[in-house]
Amino acid sequence: MKMLSFLGETPTIALQNAQKECGSDAVVISTKKISSQDSNGVNMYEITIALEEEYDKKESISKQKIVTSNKKISSKNGDVQFYDFKDQILNMQESLEKVQKTLWEPKSQLYDLNIPPEFIDIYTLFEQNEFDAEMTYSIMKKTIEQLPVAMKSNPIKINNFFKLILRRIIAVKHEVPLRTHQRKIMMFVGPTGVGKTTTIAKLAARYAYKLGTNYRVGIITLDSFRVGAVEQLKAYTNIMRLPLEVVKRPEELSEAIARLKDCHYILIDTAGGSQYDMDKIELINQYQQHLTETPIEKMLVLPANVKTTDLYEIYNSYSSLHIHNLIFTKLDETISYGNLISFAHKTKKSICYVSVGQNVPDDLHEANSNYLIDCFMNRHVS
Repeated sequence: MKMLSFLGETPTIALQNAQKECGSDAVVISTKKISSQDSNGVNMYEITIALEEEYDKKESISKQKIVTSNKKISSKNGDVQFYDFKDQILNMQESLEKVQKTLWEPKSQLYDLNIPPEFIDIYTLFEQNEFDAEMTYSIMKKTIEQLPVAMKSNPIKINNFFKLILRRIIAVKHEVPLRTHQRKIMMFVGPTGVGKTTTIAKLAARYAYKLGTNYRVGIITLDSFRVGAVEQLKAYTNIMRLPLEVVKRPEELSEAIARLKDCHYILIDTAGGSQYDMDKIELINQYQQHLTETPIEKMLVLPANVKTTDLYEIYNSYSSLHIHNLIFTKLDETISYGNLISFAHKTKKSICYVSVGQNVPDDLHEANSNYLIDCFMNRHVS
């Protein structure tokens, strides 16, 4: 379809000019009053019509000199001008694509939220980080409603506002220095391959040598199933000159703890297995049942590079052990960190430590909300 415009001293004259040139099939799109380009200052009217493509084939138009863009051809009663709308159409398509990006359609299909253009980048960041969909909806909705209009046009202020929201959401537990005669026993549980043994070695070195106070640290392993598990811990404890106890039966655990009575920290390694292997999880439960009078902090070790659904499957399987806190490993093996933040928030469990590599003990950090937000915003570990 092509658009043509005609001029006349009155709307009727402009319409007559259009019908004279294009016939009665012309469809009137708009009529408006415009300033005259003539020297006598007479007001002129412009009428815009639309024509089908077949119109090019008619002889009545083929003799007319129709030009594009800013060129006009004068006639006795008015000007004929052909407009090229290619650029306008491309601009419209680009605008539609932006609008399409702002229409949020979560998997639950329960919500329909229009994201303002100013929030598209930050919303995309939430999606790329695999942040929980319901939490994303809630955060976006509240921000759209509550953020002052003056701040919405400033990308830096928008980012800072969302950082503030994330800081309030992230649940972390900071280290608390032990008193002189205080003792802390920590049991590390989780599936195979998440890095429990390496995490224990990192923490042992941290407590024994990196905190300023050289705490006495002892390690116990319950993992007699995995080939090389005991040997791996022996290698670490020999280097760090720390005591190691190997326990093979539940009733022996209390005796091993008694032998480490002079230690400030006692770290217990457990056998890993599939989150669906409930027999191994029940065996860990039997070990802790022999220590009903001894407070033990259970740490669930989780890999950061798995799907959110897998995180919940692991948590649900190990929740029977009454998990206290979380440790996330393999942060260097992913670029999505929203699942960590939303998972900890929804399970109401705090993150104590994060591991960002294999180096002992340097690649283990105390959980820090600012650090996790930097990972979230930059999509890589700092």
